[in-house]
Amino acid sequence: MSIAVVGMLDEREEALRTIKSQIEKRGHRVLLIDISIGTGAIMPSLKPDVSSLELVRLAGGPEEGVEGMLMGQRQKVISIMAEGLSKEVAALHDSGELEGILAVSGMTGALIALPAMKALPFGIPKLLISSAVALPIHAEQFAGYFAVKDITVMHAVVDTVGMNALVRTLAVNGANAISGMVEMRETAKSAQKPSIAITEFGFCDKGAHYIREMLETDFEIVSFHATGLGDQAAMELVPQGIFKAFIDLVPGAFSEYLLGGNRGISGPGRLDLAAKIPIPYIFCPGGFDIISCGPLERKDTNDPVWVSRKLAERKLYIQEPPRVQARMSAGELEYIATAAAEKLNGYINKKRVKVVIPLRGFSSLSAEGAPLCDPASDKVFGIALRKRLDPAIDIIEVDAEINSPEFASAVVRALADAWRSKDS
Repeated sequence: MSIAVVGMLDEREEALRTIKSQIEKRGHRVLLIDISIGTGAIMPSLKPDVSSLELVRLAGGPEEGVEGMLMGQRQKVISIMAEGLSKEVAALHDSGELEGILAVSGMTGALIALPAMKALPFGIPKLLISSAVALPIHAEQFAGYFAVKDITVMHAVVDTVGMNALVRTLAVNGANAISGMVEMRETAKSAQKPSIAITEFGFCDKGAHYIREMLETDFEIVSFHATGLGDQAAMELVPQGIFKAFIDLVPGAFSEYLLGGNRGISGPGRLDLAAKIPIPYIFCPGGFDIISCGPLERKDTNDPVWVSRKLAERKLYIQEPPRVQARMSAGELEYIATAAAEKLNGYINKKRVKVVIPLRGFSSLSAEGAPLCDPASDKVFGIALRKRLDPAIDIIEVDAEINSPEFASAVVRALADAWRSKDS
């Protein structure tokens, strides 16, 4: 088995040589993969196990390589190299050869290496040494990788070209880090107890805590922070078969996608993630009472969401200026219920799907006495959902708020019923 070491030999031969040597001192085999595209001036003496030309051809690129495309088609060059690397790394993993992967890079190398890392399952050690990925202007682009996969980043601070005391330190530390991860690796599927996924966020944390307390004797409970990026992570991991059930306490990213809220980045498929998976799915309307719409200054800048939904005229909860929650209207809740019903009706085994609705608040912000309390609007959700949901899917209404032991108990009972339906 091997640790893949990835980098541009024509730019970073010295760092790659040091990394390779240090990993081999730890007793591991190194598979050196060159992702050079012709931007460097080094004529390397270090020979790769997989050349950049092999990667280009693997992706169906030009037989002569991509260097001639750099001037006018740099983005295509990156895309070709990334595809080739992804195919090579996937083949290594599928054959059982890959123990871990380390890449040392600048911006271009990161954009080539990260898709290959993202394609690997959770638990395979992945380490990127780079000074480029911390640039704020690229934060959203890189979040698409780091938010959904267990990729470790060693921020290099300095560029990793040439050789000096700082680069040597980074190379040795990085080599030891990936070696240590490989040596002590524990996979998610090696859990002692069956794992159950649950979504939660700050306004439903107590409810999630009570559910964990009631289940943790028999299960490992894995929480996803339902802030949009965490939802994307759930969409990546749930289909991998790691979890035996999914408690979707806070699917609010779905409503935020439909209404334009900040947490809506998970997209239209947010409620599809367990549709074809034979596990119990417990659906709750956590977060369906609010629209995340900060920062506060958006209300004075003709922001399209604030203007179209007239958010400035609503009840607002301002945690601090960057984080603002607006109360969802009755009409919007009816719209969300209709869309959610359509998604849930598409689930293959409807007996494993249970809907549990707290009648006294979908978050701490809409509970009795809370700043966004609006029971009449919340009631609309359940009425609209019941009208449109397939009768094969059970709806359980609980006369309690979402952050209560009573509601948590109802969720746990629903899970047990769904589990029996799955096995019957």
